[in-house]
Amino acid sequence: MSYTVDKSEKNRVKFSFDVDADRFNRAVDAAYAKNKGKYTAHGFRKGHVPKKVIEGIYGKEVFFEDAMDIVIPEAYTEALAAEKDVDPVDRPELESFDFKEDGGVKFVLAVTVRPEVKLGAYKGLAVARKVEKVTAKQVDEALESARNKQARFIDSDEPAKNGDTVNIDFSGSVDGKKFDGGSAEGYDLELGSGTFIPGFEDQLVGVKTGDEKDVTVTFPADYGAEELQGKEAVFACKVNAVKRKEVPALDDEFAKDVSEFDTLAEYKADLKNKLTEEAEARADREFEEAVVKAVVDGAEIDIPEVMFDNEVEDMIAEFEQRIGVQGIKLEDYLSYVGMTREQLADEYKVQAKVSVKTRLVMEEIVKREEIKFENEELEAKIAEYAERYNQPVEDFKKRVGRAFYDHIANQVLSEKLLAMLKAENGGEKKAPAKKAAAKKEGEAEGEKKTPAKKPAAKKAPEKKDDAE
Repeated sequence: MSYTVDKSEKNRVKFSFDVDADRFNRAVDAAYAKNKGKYTAHGFRKGHVPKKVIEGIYGKEVFFEDAMDIVIPEAYTEALAAEKDVDPVDRPELESFDFKEDGGVKFVLAVTVRPEVKLGAYKGLAVARKVEKVTAKQVDEALESARNKQARFIDSDEPAKNGDTVNIDFSGSVDGKKFDGGSAEGYDLELGSGTFIPGFEDQLVGVKTGDEKDVTVTFPADYGAEELQGKEAVFACKVNAVKRKEVPALDDEFAKDVSEFDTLAEYKADLKNKLTEEAEARADREFEEAVVKAVVDGAEIDIPEVMFDNEVEDMIAEFEQRIGVQGIKLEDYLSYVGMTREQLADEYKVQAKVSVKTRLVMEEIVKREEIKFENEELEAKIAEYAERYNQPVEDFKKRVGRAFYDHIANQVLSEKLLAMLKAENGGEKKAPAKKAAAKKEGEAEGEKKTPAKKPAAKKAPEKKDDAE
């Protein structure tokens, strides 16, 4: 077999193959061996009919199509192994196939290849790392949120007001006819929450337990159910109970109930520390995103459309798998939200374009900078995952498959790449040691030390998404 390579077309390579008769005949023999069990002929047992007999009955070309399915992939695989610089991003297309007079065959395969990446500057960009300063208002809001979580609801005989929760039975109708989804019993509705159609909750302000009231509203023009858009509806409501929220007082007892601290002042200081840590973490994420965006925006790539299409299909498949865990089929989801698969693909297309370009740029930088990782780093990351899943390392290794190993390896490589980009583009954080030193100096000057905390109560581990 011989072949030639044509790389004149951008992002597309053509292989022209010339296969001799001997090789094609071997492929025909292999096709016969694979399919002979399908044929019968008088005087022969099924599966034992000679090739010549089958060709005599059905024609010499009977095994040619299957032979082509053998020859073409073999030839393509051998050519790719030899042409190291050809990096396909899609399956090859058969542009032509011809039989030669000597019994051999000729065919042309065209394949879309990875585009050339022209990197812009990816060092010295001086991207700013901005940390949001935690304000007293944010601390107060966090304190109020914690307070509301400890609230209790007490039955009230007074008229309902915004902020109260009313337990109601309701039945809706349009033009005197009830409609699907318009009725419920024992529904808890917080007045002023904006949960129901505009105007619904306002009309229940002032009701008392035991009251019955008709609430008249007009469905918005863009309401989800088309048959109800712009229609006036009447909801017959019965008030089963009016419940008033009672929040605990902000004092030391509250701090003891919701935290490991003895005083409200200590609890507020801890809230501020946590908000500060969150602000630092958010600044890290935003800085990393800004660095990557700056590097990617500076690169030039003419990306083949098929790469975007493949990325979109991968995204849809991942989404389908994710909702499948919840027992939801993709077609049912699309029907529920009133969307076609093509519309879903269009929504993913913008994200896919960013994702593909980012991946190509990052891979090019890894190659140019020769970023690699040691086996010890991979083992450390595997141990980290094993601990997260609460499994011995060796048991974890046996349980996970090759795909997950590749995922971990890519994550290690990505972390090294991002660390390099952040360091090269102005994002070093202040060393924690300096803060500790400053604290000690302050204490030495007579500052009051923070009172000792009680042992922290154990908390359930938070689930975190892994980002490559």
